[in-house]
Amino acid sequence: MDRDLSEDGSVVDLSFEAESPLAPPAELLERLPSYDCLFQEGGQQIFFPPLEAPGRALEQRCWSSFLEHRVPLVTEEVAREALLSFVSSKCCYGSTVAGDLIIQELKQQTLCRYRLETFSESRISEWTFQPFTNQSVDGPQRGTSPRLWDIKVQVPPVFQEDTRKFQVPHSSLVKECHKCHGRGRYKCSGCHGAGMVRCPSCSGAKRKAKQSWRCHLCSGSGRRRCRTCSGRGSKTCGTCKGEKKLLHFIQLVIMWKNSLFEFVSEHRLNCPRELLAKAKGESLFKDENTVVYPIVDFPLREISLASQRGIAEHSAALASRARVLKQRQTIELIPLTEVHYWYRGQTYVYYIYGTDHRVYVEDYPERYCCGCTII
Repeated sequence: MDRDLSEDGSVVDLSFEAESPLAPPAELLERLPSYDCLFQEGGQQIFFPPLEAPGRALEQRCWSSFLEHRVPLVTEEVAREALLSFVSSKCCYGSTVAGDLIIQELKQQTLCRYRLETFSESRISEWTFQPFTNQSVDGPQRGTSPRLWDIKVQVPPVFQEDTRKFQVPHSSLVKECHKCHGRGRYKCSGCHGAGMVRCPSCSGAKRKAKQSWRCHLCSGSGRRRCRTCSGRGSKTCGTCKGEKKLLHFIQLVIMWKNSLFEFVSEHRLNCPRELLAKAKGESLFKDENTVVYPIVDFPLREISLASQRGIAEHSAALASRARVLKQRQTIELIPLTEVHYWYRGQTYVYYIYGTDHRVYVEDYPERYCCGCTII
């Protein structure tokens, strides 16, 4: 006879509920000073950072000395070697063209790339829980929980993103598991507490259709032991892991983020801008401080405007929800060369960009297969 464990009251019928941990109802938890906001809808609160003193203003600079920096020009020999090195790393491009081509013209241009990095820290708090295994409870009786921005933590290296979680001191509470109501188990959803299920081979008929002998899979009983609960009729509560109680506490989540703004000056050559944003350049200017100020007097006006726009965007995005720990703005020179060459009666073009002479090819005459993107 099939048994139904729901009748003895030892398990809760949660057959139609998810087995993953569920958030407890707000009224289940006690209110802690300075953390009442956590009981609002969503159970999560962003804490605004304390105001910081602004950094120093950027001094007026004489850019003439910076603009005297010049990256080495690309010669025909360098252009050919760059292409040979490039095609040798590609399985479907022959090296004959790179060796036999005739270079007709080198169009060279030096671009400026402005980059702003803002390293910030934001903090949120949320209720979380774990099974209670009789561990020590750091609750409100031991003191008042500190404000989130008063909690001191080790900051990761600047401009390196990271996320860490900490338990807020004196915020722990022990409560009965809200999923199984403190019983530690709940009725199996596979067999509804019976421990047995209908035989999948004979569908409970004890023998297969048009066969006189009994079903071998269930030995003629028409029932099989439930694989979900191994015949027990109930399963261990996935929320409290059978411990019947949960340790609730406020969790501090700290996120360090590096926001990036990039701008590459306009150019007259047909090289994709996304490649130039990643190209290796020669450093022209670097300013690093808690807060940097816009560049206003750079000879190339679009770089000054980019600096002003980038700083304004980061300030607007982070001012109300994060604390800026460090900012860094740089200007780099990016060499770009358009190489026109002749091969077997036709003219072709490729580009050399960056101080490490990366190559971009759109139409290569000695190509053995299709489907490759050459960058």
